[in-house]
Amino acid sequence: MQSRIGPFVILLMTVFCVAPPVASLYSAQPDAAQKAYQQALSFFREDQYDNAAETLKKALALQPQYAEAHHLLGLVYFQGKKEPVEAIESLKKAVRLKPAYPEALYDLGRIYLSQAKYQEGEQALTRAIALAPQSEEARLALAKLYTRAGNATKAIQAYQALLALKPRHPEALYSLSRLYDTQGDAKLARHTLQQLTQADPSHADAWYLLGRIAEKENNLGEAADAYNQAILAKPDLVDAHYNLGFLLRSAGKQEEATKQFLQVIRYRPEYAEAHMNLGMSYTALGLFDEAEQAYEKAVELKPNLPEAHYNLGVFYELHRKDPIRALVQYRKYLELGGNDERVERIVSQGRR
Repeated sequence: MQSRIGPFVILLMTVFCVAPPVASLYSAQPDAAQKAYQQALSFFREDQYDNAAETLKKALALQPQYAEAHHLLGLVYFQGKKEPVEAIESLKKAVRLKPAYPEALYDLGRIYLSQAKYQEGEQALTRAIALAPQSEEARLALAKLYTRAGNATKAIQAYQALLALKPRHPEALYSLSRLYDTQGDAKLARHTLQQLTQADPSHADAWYLLGRIAEKENNLGEAADAYNQAILAKPDLVDAHYNLGFLLRSAGKQEEATKQFLQVIRYRPEYAEAHMNLGMSYTALGLFDEAEQAYEKAVELKPNLPEAHYNLGVFYELHRKDPIRALVQYRKYLELGGNDERVERIVSQGRR
């Protein structure tokens, strides 16, 4: 869709320049209203929303039927002043004055979407698309509306309609793949993501989701490759580092796993599970001092994480030969809902 504001200025200039003068006062009012509109447009672009609103009100006092001014005022209320109710009223006035106004209908639809008014939003966006079938923005907004409303079938249809218009649309491809994945259709999700990564090899989220799908299907080598691609595209993608680290640790590649968990901690130091898994890799490598620090950090960061207490307990028991400290951690593990018969026996014996 073209700019929602710029073309209106050109249109209005054309209309008011060629309109024959009826009376000096009558012709002066539209001209003054147009000048006020353009000044308000400048204020809007400079984020001077209060000035924009006041100037638009002056334009509308001169020319109450000025649909473009009502439209811009709606945007000022929504984007600048965070007043969605007033924004909706202004945009509804614009559409009443100019029913074939796809830009205003699109903005009205996306404001309804932001307010979770899905039925009203659907009506506005459907009208916008009927008037401007090539509008990618309106089609994308309608697909998002259906997704948020929980109507996966209509959302999929809306994304497919957008992709028929623009087959390589990255957001549509990614969102559609997520819907397929949520619906349990891994084959279609994978196919759609492959289309996306071919069109945009730097789409980190697409590679990450490919990794998740492959991991769920136990294609661990494929999953690791996808996570690596995600990290190449976005080095600070924490979840890709974490999942890759987990796969490497499970495969016995402890040194490589520690590198991934350290990257997670670099970007998100408060990630308790990363500290815990780092401790497990350090333990496997025989780096017990580093492992103890990592386990203790996990417990410090997330005291209600049962697995952190369990792993610290195992470490104390088996590698520090300290049954007293191990018992403290095992008790906490059970208090938090942990379930392990061996731990239950140890705690039970400790009470005697």
